[in-house]
Amino acid sequence: MQATSTANAATGEAFERALQAQTVCEAFQITAAARAGQVALRTPDGSVSVTYGTLAERVRRIAAGLAALGVRRGDTVGIMLTNRPEFHIVDLAVMHLGAVAFSVYNTSAPAQIAYMFADAGNKIVITETDFVERIEAVRDDGIPIDRIIVVDGEPNGTLGLDQLEKLGDPDFDLEAAWSTITPDDLLTLIYTSGTTGSPKGVELSHGNMMSEIRGLQRALPVTPGGRTVSFLPAAHIGDRWSGHYSPLAAWGFTVTCCADPRALMDVVKQVRPTMFLLVPRIWEKAKAALEVQIETDPGISGTLMRWAIGTGIENARVVQAGKTARPALALKAKIASKIIGSKIREELGLDQAAWFLTGSAPTPPDVFQFFAAANIPICEIWAMSESSCLATVNPPEGIRVGTVGVPIPGVEVKVAEDGELLIRGGTVMQGYRNKPEQTAEALDADGWLHTGDIGAIDADGYVRLVDRKKEIIINSAGKNMSPANIETWLKSSSPLIGQAVCVGDGRPYNVALFTLDPDGAAGRSIDDPDTIAEVAAGVERANTQLSRVEQIKKFKIVAQEWLPGSEELTPTMKIKRRSIISKYAEQIDELYAPR
Repeated sequence: MQATSTANAATGEAFERALQAQTVCEAFQITAAARAGQVALRTPDGSVSVTYGTLAERVRRIAAGLAALGVRRGDTVGIMLTNRPEFHIVDLAVMHLGAVAFSVYNTSAPAQIAYMFADAGNKIVITETDFVERIEAVRDDGIPIDRIIVVDGEPNGTLGLDQLEKLGDPDFDLEAAWSTITPDDLLTLIYTSGTTGSPKGVELSHGNMMSEIRGLQRALPVTPGGRTVSFLPAAHIGDRWSGHYSPLAAWGFTVTCCADPRALMDVVKQVRPTMFLLVPRIWEKAKAALEVQIETDPGISGTLMRWAIGTGIENARVVQAGKTARPALALKAKIASKIIGSKIREELGLDQAAWFLTGSAPTPPDVFQFFAAANIPICEIWAMSESSCLATVNPPEGIRVGTVGVPIPGVEVKVAEDGELLIRGGTVMQGYRNKPEQTAEALDADGWLHTGDIGAIDADGYVRLVDRKKEIIINSAGKNMSPANIETWLKSSSPLIGQAVCVGDGRPYNVALFTLDPDGAAGRSIDDPDTIAEVAAGVERANTQLSRVEQIKKFKIVAQEWLPGSEELTPTMKIKRRSIISKYAEQIDELYAPR
């Protein structure tokens, strides 16, 4: 008993020291030393299980191997991997050399990969067998890649991860490398799409991420030694923060890697995470599945759950409307939560989670109401790559549906004269890589980040997002996309296409509205099968230049020509996106209707 108490005190003391660390490397070393025997990384089937002690040693060996290949402080290393333990290992190794690891989405087209590699300037890529052909195509097209390291084999003469570990000096002094890293050194690049269509490399430092970790610990305290599931792509800031840096460097969590997002909720039931971040689409699917289960249960439990959910939602709507629920209704809602709360939490695998987050895209109010009725308070957040992830969060004890909560400690938020929300604090990025003009547009002389979101702040400090100043699509899975970039490819894909508008904000996939080109499609009808087939062929050609999430799944050709100065176009021929989406709402809804 005494030994257990001593061990707990030691890990608790290490947790406090890790939170105050100057760099992510320092935090990881503190955590790994205190939790050497605890599992750090695993796969759902248990085929991979890596303790913190083993993880720290592999990080040292891989860092030594990379150093032998010439990787030095400030260099960049590209990573293209699925969600697997090797990502965490190699990213940590790169970081400890003072180098900058960055990831690209696995769905990226070769041209997109080439652009990011050219911008980052990396000479080394760490990948897996399934992506080697794409990386080789990028290299063969002129991008200078010296080494391709493969974590699950050695195809086509590439360097295997085991070989890399053997390349290094057995006496390589890792501490001498990481101890010289400062909070101002770059930690990673997060490539995010902008309105111009060209991805921007958000430069985040060690100090940025440690500020994020400390701010969130004050806003949403975490008990160290817990569990989480890493399921988002490593190129997404959400997974970098919640599935990698925070749990391994500071929290001392066991991270389970989920390579198949379709199996996520099954993995959650197995892991029973103590902290969980989900994109809105998954919460929506979980709600739909539970509703079907409740409706098809003919017994007493189904009846009770239907009553409880209905009562809880009724109370939630009253409170959301700014009114105080009647005492009888409030009591019924409390009883409802007790009746079904533990059952639904257990059914979802969330019975041990301290809090629940959602963000990256708008979440329908009925989702919050449903889960609140089931005693699962979902905290909506406002996050972006440029702020190291979370900027605001709804506190669990004070959730206000329709807002994204209050700023995390260490972050300031204010509204500019034109209604744009501005952010300042230690979490704000260093700038956009190789883009001084865009950096100057985003970061003013006083350190305020111009977010591109239009919003308001109430008297209690809660932030509400009203609109986007910049035209960026964020789909229901939280992926950022440039509609202008997608539309450029669409319009150039067929002489029949005149104007193109991509729709997909808050939706599961992208669709498009087209007008026919007055010259290229002269004399053609929008209902002519040949016309539709030729436009469809153009869409397929455009899709080959886009990542999978950017691709157009369905389209509709509209009859009316869009003229300058009309509802659809400005006098200078710019798309009036909001007006088009409003005017053609019925046609857009038809494109998303189940077949």
